[in-house]
Amino acid sequence: MQLFKKLTVINFIGLRKVAFVFSVVLIAASAYSLSTQGLNRGIDFTGGTKVELAYTDDVSVLDMRATLAANGYPEAVVQHFGSNKDVLVRIPVSTENNDDKVSDNVVTILAESEVGPGEVRSVEFVGPTFGKELLEKGILALVYSLIGVMIYVAFRFEWKFSLGSVIALVHDVAITIGLFSILQLEFTLPVLAALLAVIGYSLNDTIVVFDRIRENFRKLRDTDTEETMNISINQTLPRTILTSLTTLLVLIALYFYGGDALNGFAATLIIGVLIGTYSSIFVASPAVLALGAKAEDLLVEVVEKEGADQPEQPYMP
Repeated sequence: MQLFKKLTVINFIGLRKVAFVFSVVLIAASAYSLSTQGLNRGIDFTGGTKVELAYTDDVSVLDMRATLAANGYPEAVVQHFGSNKDVLVRIPVSTENNDDKVSDNVVTILAESEVGPGEVRSVEFVGPTFGKELLEKGILALVYSLIGVMIYVAFRFEWKFSLGSVIALVHDVAITIGLFSILQLEFTLPVLAALLAVIGYSLNDTIVVFDRIRENFRKLRDTDTEETMNISINQTLPRTILTSLTTLLVLIALYFYGGDALNGFAATLIIGVLIGTYSSIFVASPAVLALGAKAEDLLVEVVEKEGADQPEQPYMP
């Protein structure tokens, strides 16, 4: 028993009140920002026109933005994707820009400017009604994924662990979306896809901790629930930190070198991994503890075989 106690270096469960205040502040700031300024929704959800252009030489997106702004498209978003020769132009829907002729105008304006003509790779027009439908379906996908997680964890562990994991996941999604609102980062379909990936990543970390808690509940029968959770979190801490750091290294590289088109996707995952790692340590287990979880909830009841209390009879050939 002394060996397990020495492994408990950081009293994570003892810091749950501090973590609770920190999380409440973040969620309150997120809720305030969402209610006052909302999300900076991309044309995937608001509607608009997308034009992909390919040039033989490197082109400046700053020059292209200035050219389009001077010719009636001040809200145009111009980004490189893949390389400095490939450009994505997005024009949001407005009273003047609400049909598929916008793409022809954009191509003509750029061709007649110093930028020069480019090869049109693809043109896409998204109506505002379709964009609204995409947003609604995206929200439903998030809700269904959380319901699926709750059912899975309830079968694998117990309903208190199921509810605790969903609390942690809602916490992660709410803060991630809130930061997008606070920073006014563009909210697009890739960002929504990244949010679903955040749910999977955060759940994986939480399940690892829960598995160790279940193991220690069965090994440390004489240890109270809070100490058992502390031991379990500390035992899984090296794995949690290593996984998060290696994931962040890849995402940071993707953010800086993946091009403007992937910035939102990578930024969502970076925020989600940081918040998810925090919640798997400071939110999920304390939430389960607050719901009254104890070792008896996960102990397997041993069923004695009939006649097990009878003395063994000697073998008679």
